[in-house]
Amino acid sequence: MEDFHDCLSHKIAHVTVGEFQVGKFDEARKIYQEAVSTYGSGFKGAYLLQEPDTERGMAVILWDSEQSMKENEGTEAHKMVLKKMMPLFATTPVTTYYEVVTEIHPGEED
Repeated sequence: MEDFHDCLSHKIAHVTVGEFQVGKFDEARKIYQEAVSTYGSGFKGAYLLQEPDTERGMAVILWDSEQSMKENEGTEAHKMVLKKMMPLFATTPVTTYYEVVTEIHPGEED
């Protein structure tokens, strides 16, 4: 069971949705993996999703707090990765931040 502190703090999900130029998704995937490998304190996981048979995708990066997310986004490594990835997009990606309010794992009970 969660303790009281866990109930008050929620993970943050950094979600980016975009479409890459034709044939560029695989290159973007490699850069994404490079970016994720640079994340430090507060990083809780990442997912890269691709709509089948398209160049459209969604990146979801989980952080323990908004502060951790912002600290990692401010690093030179993060800025360099973005500089490499931006030219691969067909259109400007949309980024939004969400608070994770429910997280369910297999086998968990109330």
